[in-house]
Amino acid sequence: MSTASVTKSKKPRGTPRGRQVDPKALSEVRALLGDAPRRRDLLIEHLHRIQDHYKQISAAHVVALAEEMNLPTTEVYEVATFYHHFDVVMENDAAVPALTVRVCDSITCEMFGARALLADLQARLGPDVRVQAAPCVGRCHAAPVAVVGTNPVDNASASSVEAAVKGARHTAAVPEVTGYEEYRAGGGYATLLKCVGGELSAEAVVKALEDSNLRGLGGAGFPAGRKWRILRDQPRPRMIAVNIDEGEPGTFKDRYYLERDPHRFLEGMLIAAWAIECDDIYIYLRDEYAGVRAALTAELEALLRNPPCPLPKNIQLRRGAGAYICGEESAMIESIEGKRGMPRLRPPYVAQVGLFNRPTLEHNMETLYWVRDILEKGAAWFTSHGRHGRKGLRSFSVSGRVQKPGVHLAPAGITMQELIEEYCGGMLPGHSFYGYFPGGASGGILPASMGNIPLDFDTLNQHGCFIGSAAIIVLSDRDSARGAALNAMRFFEDESCGQCTPCRVGTAKAVILMEKKEWDGELLEELASAMADASICGLGQAAPNPLRCAMKYFPQEFNQ
Repeated sequence: MSTASVTKSKKPRGTPRGRQVDPKALSEVRALLGDAPRRRDLLIEHLHRIQDHYKQISAAHVVALAEEMNLPTTEVYEVATFYHHFDVVMENDAAVPALTVRVCDSITCEMFGARALLADLQARLGPDVRVQAAPCVGRCHAAPVAVVGTNPVDNASASSVEAAVKGARHTAAVPEVTGYEEYRAGGGYATLLKCVGGELSAEAVVKALEDSNLRGLGGAGFPAGRKWRILRDQPRPRMIAVNIDEGEPGTFKDRYYLERDPHRFLEGMLIAAWAIECDDIYIYLRDEYAGVRAALTAELEALLRNPPCPLPKNIQLRRGAGAYICGEESAMIESIEGKRGMPRLRPPYVAQVGLFNRPTLEHNMETLYWVRDILEKGAAWFTSHGRHGRKGLRSFSVSGRVQKPGVHLAPAGITMQELIEEYCGGMLPGHSFYGYFPGGASGGILPASMGNIPLDFDTLNQHGCFIGSAAIIVLSDRDSARGAALNAMRFFEDESCGQCTPCRVGTAKAVILMEKKEWDGELLEELASAMADASICGLGQAAPNPLRCAMKYFPQEFNQ
């Protein structure tokens, strides 16, 4: 190459490297952010402002936001493209339509015709509407579900979705919850006042939780009282991070409780903050719950305007952006800090080094929801419930081929057969009980012949399953276990954060192998072992469960 050609390709001296800030885009970003802080941890919140307003995030807005927040452009781009609900549009990309319709294609919705609904809507709705498949939206009891903008359409048909589109019903309705004043009038926050006023000691509260055997109801099942005691022994300042990112296919119990009685959860959260002497609380809510977000925001504001007692200095509601992996506690913490939701290696554990590198009490919403009842009614009240040698209550999110899907509060240890008959009104007419997921997509699949196993923590492990968040999906003789397992694996492939090779590559290869008419059982088991043994977090470790269960418990589907 000649000297002249080299010189010609160089930028003139003094020209800044990288993309240049567009003054118009910078002005627009500043207007949207207003007087909001430009802190690093608010990056995802600020991306939401742009996405909500423009229905997409242009390359110019990425550069402008990076300039305004004093961050590298690559870092803003990495975060924006990590999450499903941000539409990053580069210069040569086509603009995103103003309205998006998402059709859930997870297990239960697929069972009730989501694929046909998706194809029908893509043919019927015009070019001004984007129709796309989406992972579980947390409304499995009303399958199939489509979301028009942020407005969920339950038991969706092409005509009902089209009516919502044409009728401009594009925003989620705000649920009518038990409001702050009504909650106070019914005795709400009295238990918190007893704690703050000295009538209850922190030791007594922690002991009550330990005696109740309340365990983490997000899926991990770690004893709540022990977790509080661990945090009390950590150096201050301490944090609380509340996980309401229930993205597990089949799970919707947290949404159910928040749409009815959010202050019962908030009181439990504030009691936890008092017990561990914490001044900073972050509530992480999945983005699909737009109606819940509006209600919870309003109720938090009402609480802060007229608090029953001094509250922690910092209570923030943070919004997810469509990433199942952020249900994992350390990935959620990364997201709250404004980063990609990549799980952290452990140790150190979140209780030691968590949010902003501080000791952090991480809890699922429902775990905190039961704190008030346990303290008011006593640990013995909670343990008085249960069957088959188990103790406590469980909120089962039930979907699939039953007559009464929904959230059913039942004794811990109830069997699947008992749950169907006593709480779910039996199977749908013309359907016979065939199998079930006891813990959502990652909890494995069991046949109807094993429907007499007590449903609780630790009772299913020996069978290659777990209860997790108690998300029950009921299959009938019209369904296929191998088809359900393939749906679950496609979900895991799509939701893998990509950080570790066993999960990123393993789920993708498993899908390819499972799409074949004949499954290579030996090769699939080798792949499953690699994922389970070497993945960083629970996504990759649990992804093989439905695959393994389908081969083990439903041999009739492979020997035809």
